[in-house]
Amino acid sequence: MKQVIRRGLKEIVVDEVPDPTVAPHHVLIRPQYSLISSGTETASIHQDGLIKDLAHNPSHLRTVWDAMKVAGPVRTAAEVRAKFTEYAVLGYAGAGIVVDRHPTVSDLEVGARVAYGGEATGHGETVHAGRELVTRVPASVPFEHACFTTLGSIAINAVRTASIGLGDTVAVLGLGLVGQLIAQLVRLQGGVVVGIDLRPDRVELARRLGATHAIVGSGSVRDGVHALTGGRGADCVIVAAAAKSSAPARQALEICRDRGRLVIVGAVELSFPWQEMYLKEIQLFMSRAYGPGSYDPAYEKEGRDYPVAYVRWTENRNMEHFVRLLETGAVQVDPLITHRFWLAEAPAAYRTILDPAAASLAVLLRYPEAEHPRASGIVTARRKVEVSAARPRSRNELRVAVAGAGNVARWAHLPSLRAASNVTLRAIYSASGARGKSYARRFGATYCCSDYEEILRDPEVDVVLVLSRNQHHYGQALAALHAGKHVFVEKPMALTEDECRSLWRAVHETGGQLAVGFNRRFAPYYVAQKRAIAGRTGPAVLDCRVNSPGISGSYWMADPSIGGAVLGEACHFVDLMYWLLESEPVRVSAYCLPTGAREPVGENNIVASFHFADGSVGNLTYCTIGSKRGGGERVEAFTPGLSVRVEDFRRFTLYTGVRHRQSRWWPDKGYAAQLNAFLAGIRAGTPPPVSARDGARATLGCLRMLESARTLRPCAIELDALLD
Repeated sequence: MKQVIRRGLKEIVVDEVPDPTVAPHHVLIRPQYSLISSGTETASIHQDGLIKDLAHNPSHLRTVWDAMKVAGPVRTAAEVRAKFTEYAVLGYAGAGIVVDRHPTVSDLEVGARVAYGGEATGHGETVHAGRELVTRVPASVPFEHACFTTLGSIAINAVRTASIGLGDTVAVLGLGLVGQLIAQLVRLQGGVVVGIDLRPDRVELARRLGATHAIVGSGSVRDGVHALTGGRGADCVIVAAAAKSSAPARQALEICRDRGRLVIVGAVELSFPWQEMYLKEIQLFMSRAYGPGSYDPAYEKEGRDYPVAYVRWTENRNMEHFVRLLETGAVQVDPLITHRFWLAEAPAAYRTILDPAAASLAVLLRYPEAEHPRASGIVTARRKVEVSAARPRSRNELRVAVAGAGNVARWAHLPSLRAASNVTLRAIYSASGARGKSYARRFGATYCCSDYEEILRDPEVDVVLVLSRNQHHYGQALAALHAGKHVFVEKPMALTEDECRSLWRAVHETGGQLAVGFNRRFAPYYVAQKRAIAGRTGPAVLDCRVNSPGISGSYWMADPSIGGAVLGEACHFVDLMYWLLESEPVRVSAYCLPTGAREPVGENNIVASFHFADGSVGNLTYCTIGSKRGGGERVEAFTPGLSVRVEDFRRFTLYTGVRHRQSRWWPDKGYAAQLNAFLAGIRAGTPPPVSARDGARATLGCLRMLESARTLRPCAIELDALLD
């Protein structure tokens, strides 16, 4: 399908990317019109260049510095260079026809006329949207009006946040798209609208659409508002402007009355004189996106609606109501439309928005579907896109497909693959067509796809790297084995005992190799630590302390239902302790923080003590509540007369009769060494250095750790019984 892409910092292109596949609680839509959100979308187009962008956002330099401390200057420089060519999806508002739905969606039929929203839905010929971000559109509402629904719901949420009463004087500061819609909604709510903008044409448009008063912002706005309100000032000021300075916020404070309300909708710098805010006792409100449900993945992606008795106006219900207002004519959007372009003309559309002389307001993209609407089925779905010409296979060459285009693929595995000898990257699979295409172009893949079956059917693929999210590891690894592929699967290999058993059996049934991504076994300082304790004559004591404050909040890995921090990350250290000792863990006792709280997640903060078959003991402390400056991981091993410590892959300290220290500027986490060892083993026909049995042990150890924390009893770890 064709999709609008920002390539690099500012170039807008229309490129061919794979059509999306439908996920649970989602539908596929063929748009007829989409609306370019001039404020949000153009904010991500860095038309002034990198230097000016860094001047406005110096925090970017801190981000680069933090990345360099973890990945080193070479890898970080490569990522910075990639920013000049990588793809980003633009757009989140449109209307069209449902052409497919997941079985979990029962209340929308194929052929339904709908409006949609949602981050990264984009401007494309096929849109993948969550059910709670889709609403029906009656036949009387044309699609070119319905595509305003997303911005309309943003305006509705702002007006609800403002708590406007009959007769309230409400100043709307900024009369762009959202500001014009807010002005109309305030009037419907019974407020006295004072529209304010720097542009006379927008001020005049607001007056024509029903604003009681309208002021050109180039003059004395304060005097004008005070003259209209008998010197009191506005009861409420809604800031719908976008600015990198604090001028709009300060102007809003100037025109607001004592004990009035400020509602911030636009992206503006919030900097107020404390004295004036205090003396006026101003109430400050932030209006977040479309309403309750915004940025909640359980609502937007998993389709969990909020009960109407407790949350009357959610994102979806705001969208529904805006469509009703369009249907009755209470809100007018046609006068806001200044330009229409075909999808293929999207670069010209964005140039128009960025050109002040064009005097644009609402700029619509029109799709081929608008001329020839189709009531059912995606008959031309294309989920595989060729990126480069395939080359003849050389002797002993391995052809690899990568499933998943996340950070671990980008920073670790794909660069390692590109550096490996006699290895060709055949394919990139990603649910995001644009990201898959971007990675395929950057790392030299032959094609990208949005359907995993494309990889499984491809006889040219020898090896599949499963680098997707944790909940997909088992299913994708199992399918690849049964398709005759060798598999490298990132940790955790699986999330349940049944999944571990199934993969273990599949390896033996298919004869394929499966390796699990426990890279610490290949990190130089952990290798040195293992070597240091290899000569021990008795049991050892291990202590692993891990601080991962990033695994919190809405970050997907914090969710215990898909493994959380323990199955997703602490599994590394269950494997590491086994590998260091070369002894099976047989029992574990654990405690965690109280469970049931949204944050911090109790199950993600755990202390566990392991007993090993050779009499050794190991302690694992895993937490997500510490400071980011408190260090990441520290692993200590103690044997008679010896102690050895590894910290953050960068520092190694050995204590015997004397102290021996090593350190390195940049950590080596062992990703490349493990991948090379796995690929060499395939060529040699030798077992992988980290096997399905190792993956099962780590998962079982984590499951028993969580069980012990839940029951407050020691739990046996019986790996042989699991795999019997």
